[in-house]
Amino acid sequence: MKKIAILNGPNLDRLGKREPEIYGRATLADLAAALRAEFAGKAELDFFQSNHEGALIDKIAALADAKVDGLVINGGAFTHTSVALRDALLGAHLPTIEVHISNIYKREEFRHTSLTAPAAIAVITGLGLEGYHAAVRFLLKA
Repeated sequence: MKKIAILNGPNLDRLGKREPEIYGRATLADLAAALRAEFAGKAELDFFQSNHEGALIDKIAALADAKVDGLVINGGAFTHTSVALRDALLGAHLPTIEVHISNIYKREEFRHTSLTAPAAIAVITGLGLEGYHAAVRFLLKA
């Protein structure tokens, strides 16, 4: 059974409350439950969320050392600002899928650039929470 980590960055702990017209009404706990239900018996899922850049970087290093089989990351705003997060992803050498709930290309121009995308094998944007499901499905086939 593959082990896949799901990392979420800043403000994603506010899913369901923060801008539901953009992000929907489901919470991060709802997402975790849906993923666990879909992939029960197929993947061991490790969930982590932090509003702190360093905590995400430390977690990525720990996942690399643990040799997980894949990583799904929604870096939130750090996607557009963090060279350190990009470097951590590149250094981890993990198959990584970057996910965005909203279509970042239909939003403010500063969101159109992802510093972390070059560290990922794919980017999924605009599919809502289904993007996480698609990312895990892909990693299970990889």
